[in-house]
Amino acid sequence: MNACGCAHLLPSAATFAMTWILGWTVSLLAFIKAQLVILLLHVLSAGPIPRHVAFEMDGNRRFARLTGRRAVEGHSDGFHTLKQILEICMRLDIRCVTVYAFAIENFNRPPDEVGALMKLAEERLVEIAQNGALLQQYGVRLNVLGHRELLPTHVQAAIEKAEGMTRQNNRAILNVCAPYASRHEITLAVQSVVQQALDKENFDSSSITEQSIEKNLMTSLGGSPPLDIFIRTSGVKRLSGFLQWQCCENTQIHMVDTYWPDFGLWDFVPILLDYQRKVWARSSG
Repeated sequence: MNACGCAHLLPSAATFAMTWILGWTVSLLAFIKAQLVILLLHVLSAGPIPRHVAFEMDGNRRFARLTGRRAVEGHSDGFHTLKQILEICMRLDIRCVTVYAFAIENFNRPPDEVGALMKLAEERLVEIAQNGALLQQYGVRLNVLGHRELLPTHVQAAIEKAEGMTRQNNRAILNVCAPYASRHEITLAVQSVVQQALDKENFDSSSITEQSIEKNLMTSLGGSPPLDIFIRTSGVKRLSGFLQWQCCENTQIHMVDTYWPDFGLWDFVPILLDYQRKVWARSSG
């Protein structure tokens, strides 16, 4: 105790000062990190940028198990990762992003998990319809591709509302494939081309070509450019029924070990640099 009886205030004052310094340091580091990210994206954007990147967002359930949580929480984490990656893509001026959100065969999963996924999908679509700040900021049009009739009616209604909200956007495209399978997409495209040929006064089988089928794929009908980069997370090395037609000889395919909820800028940058290196090599050759 000092003469004024205020000695007991010194520890709390020191604690306050230390807390303020720590808070200021954290804020400064966050600011520096944000500026470095902006600089990195600016440098990357000076090189060739892919027009269309696809993500097979795999590993949500395994990520959740590793952290001792339920599968639906892993899917929720995966949605937040999607928002972060989508913003990176938009800032790099990547015109089209396609993501594999739900496979038709995923309906074979336990009913409680499927129900939770449908609820999560509806919540996120409602969120987009209510504010959709990111999509509106970058002028992104939302397309939900797949066998939509298999979805619950309330999810279908949420899709229509979210798509309607972004219909006039024309700077970029976000394709969400759900519920989707390449075989289903290709089958529908072939059926459309055959029907178009039959509807002509004089049937001409020569109109059924690789090019006409490609024009009738869901991605093509939605205005997507050819696929430049295909990325699958979680270390699994197969396409699993995702964009099998779109993956051609010019598509760069990357299978990365990171689970989707952990996928971030530092996983994406080497893939983009590899793309730029190969583009420059082709142009110089």
